[in-house]
Amino acid sequence: MDTTYYDHGTSAERWERARMFFDAKEYAASARILDGLVEEVPEQVGPRLLLARAYYHSAQLGRAETQLRLLIERDPVEHYARLMLGRTLQRQGRTDEAEPHIRLASALAGEFESL
Repeated sequence: MDTTYYDHGTSAERWERARMFFDAKEYAASARILDGLVEEVPEQVGPRLLLARAYYHSAQLGRAETQLRLLIERDPVEHYARLMLGRTLQRQGRTDEAEPHIRLASALAGEFESL
């Protein structure tokens, strides 16, 4: 088995390494680690959400959108994933498509506009 730095170590070690790269604003490196980790544990929200964030911050918006839509499909009330999807769509110039996700994220987080 041929391993690289990005897929070396246990899941926990790779998770910590990915978070370290993310915190250092090395988003592409973080995404490379998280991509393999998400394949191993597709049901876990944390790695997939951090992967989406790493894609977003490294301007891989299509990939971020894909990961966020998968998260929302599995958990429709995951408010942060909804907010991130809205922001990702806005960044792609798809404002009309983004608006419902941002409004729903606010409602799910308990942030209501005054009447």
